[in-house]
Amino acid sequence: MTESGHDPAEMKKSRRSRMWRINLYFFAVFALFATLIVKLGLVQIVDGEVYEQEASKTEAKIASYPAPRGKMYDRNGRVVVDNQSVPAITYTVMTSTKTKEKISTAQKLAELIDIDTSFLKERDLKDYWLAKHPKKAAALLKDGEKTLKSDKTYKLQVERVPQEEIRALEKDKEELEIAAIFRRFSGGYAYEPQIVKAMDPKTTSKDDAKLLDEKASKQLPANDLTYEEVSRVSEHLEELPGVDVIMDWTRKYPYEKTLYSIFGGVTTPEQGLIKERQDFYLTRGYARNDRVGRSYLEYQYEEYLNPKKAKVQYTENRSGEVISQETVDEGRRGYDLQLAFDMELQKKVDKIIEEELNTFRGSNYMLDRAFVVMMDPNNGDILSMSGKRIVDGKMTDYAIGAFTTQYEMGSAVKGATVLAGYQNGMPHGQHYLDTPLHFAGKVKKGSYTGNSIGWTDEVRALEKSSNVYMFHVAMNIAGVTYKPYGSLPADLEDLEKMRYYYSQFGLGVKTGIDLPQESAGMQTTPDVVGGLILDEAIGQYDTYTPLQLAQYISAIANGGYRVQPRIVKSIHQPESEKLGPVIEDRSANVLNQINNSQSDIQIVKQGLKRVTQTGTAAGAFGSLDVSGKTGTAETHYYGTNRNWWGTETYNITFAGYYPSENPQVAFSVVVPSINDKTKMNKRIAAKIVDAYVDLQKKYSKD
Repeated sequence: MTESGHDPAEMKKSRRSRMWRINLYFFAVFALFATLIVKLGLVQIVDGEVYEQEASKTEAKIASYPAPRGKMYDRNGRVVVDNQSVPAITYTVMTSTKTKEKISTAQKLAELIDIDTSFLKERDLKDYWLAKHPKKAAALLKDGEKTLKSDKTYKLQVERVPQEEIRALEKDKEELEIAAIFRRFSGGYAYEPQIVKAMDPKTTSKDDAKLLDEKASKQLPANDLTYEEVSRVSEHLEELPGVDVIMDWTRKYPYEKTLYSIFGGVTTPEQGLIKERQDFYLTRGYARNDRVGRSYLEYQYEEYLNPKKAKVQYTENRSGEVISQETVDEGRRGYDLQLAFDMELQKKVDKIIEEELNTFRGSNYMLDRAFVVMMDPNNGDILSMSGKRIVDGKMTDYAIGAFTTQYEMGSAVKGATVLAGYQNGMPHGQHYLDTPLHFAGKVKKGSYTGNSIGWTDEVRALEKSSNVYMFHVAMNIAGVTYKPYGSLPADLEDLEKMRYYYSQFGLGVKTGIDLPQESAGMQTTPDVVGGLILDEAIGQYDTYTPLQLAQYISAIANGGYRVQPRIVKSIHQPESEKLGPVIEDRSANVLNQINNSQSDIQIVKQGLKRVTQTGTAAGAFGSLDVSGKTGTAETHYYGTNRNWWGTETYNITFAGYYPSENPQVAFSVVVPSINDKTKMNKRIAAKIVDAYVDLQKKYSKD
């Protein structure tokens, strides 16, 4: 032991222990560095390419740009619904776009264009205020609410936006315009171009545009883009991220308002998909702001008219920045439709109705509308469908009324009544005495002249429009034997039996026309039928559409076949200036054959021909060989003027075909709410047949 009291052996042992621990520590450090070096080597040598790819990873986004809808042509190849290119300003939001950037761009764009603000709702203003003032928006939440889900917190913020802020916005024109542009910017998802403002098609002529621009843009409707605005925006595109100027399209109607209601409308980009069919469209690849057909032909044939949109691929890096863009699909116009309409005939028929309404309106204060349907009885082609209605003193298109509104048709349906009698067992040549009938309760029922026609068969009954003959047919169907001053024990089963007979001709059932919202007419269920079955037999109980009346007379004209009316004949590949190859031919469709023999039909045809030769329409058609049936229904006014509701009036009608042998065209004329028994129905019928014949002569020379 040394003087210091330490054992040398112990000290030596302690030094060895420390050295061992130090060496162990250095070894551990060396091992860690070695592992790190190996790992770095592996990363650089083995996995380097993978990590490099990950670092430079990009993502492709597809944006779809507008393409025009399919065109519509008439039966002779005339364009009736076209497209017109119009400049438009669009905005496409990227995934990396921040809200403050959208607002900044909206502010800059508002300095370059005028924008309509009338569409803004209070909710739009609240959304804009919250987006512009994020700190104030955050302050609207309580501490415990900030951890809620974003949709719930935003709902609370919307509810708490101070009303004074909204009122202030409403008074600030410049802020309103920025809010309107911001609303248009926010109408869809990322890479879904939004149309901010488009040019009115009436302004696309350079001369018209120059004229309008010279008036100063502040005087223009704020939703009509001008060439001056297009120029200003184009010059500042680099300062407007996401904004672009493109060529959009709008519908153009070469025949102006002719058949405008039948062609239907298309939604605007702001309206987008029809709400009740939104899911249907979204599952088929539509975007929410896509324009779709909202009524009639545009709606019915949406799947064909809808275009294949042009597609542009945007490539983003990991930061969401666009590094390239490429057009991957040029898109194409929608498929074209060839319609059954003859637009030249349609124009002539429209003019005839307008002239006749103006001629007779003075002496018929309730008269405000008239309808004509002309169709090929053999294949169902609708050659013309015209309806005119006077609203507030102005003549308006009401062609849709030909299949959406219904009226008592009067004696025009008597051909169906006779054929119903045959189906029920009535023999050919059946005679009944046309003299007034008397029933219990002092009820008297006679023919329209008030005089007895005498003994008559079915042919003369049609020629002279005998009501009494048809009453006997109806009583026979109901199994009732007429007893003077006795009761008429017909019941609902008897009425439904007659309705079944009529339905074979298309009366009281939908025609099947390729248009939405067709009416089937109106059939009520009375508590007591009784004498109503007599009214049914002469067209004064159930109501039918003008189209149903045309289908009914077509079934007689073509020998007993109820043919489905059609507006669209065929569907075609789009080509620039003409109809392209057919992709779908919509052939004629026979819905049913009526339960009558050819001899039954020929007898009725004989009676219908006598109507225009020596009967109720004698002399109306001159030398033209027309067959048909007049109709006058006693009814009550139930039109647009409520002050006249319940007033007694007449519906006058005509159902016919030309020529009598091998008919080419069948037609119906319906003039509701006449207060005197004019010849307007026969005048219209004669003029439309004249127009048809003249056009056929013209076409045969061309």
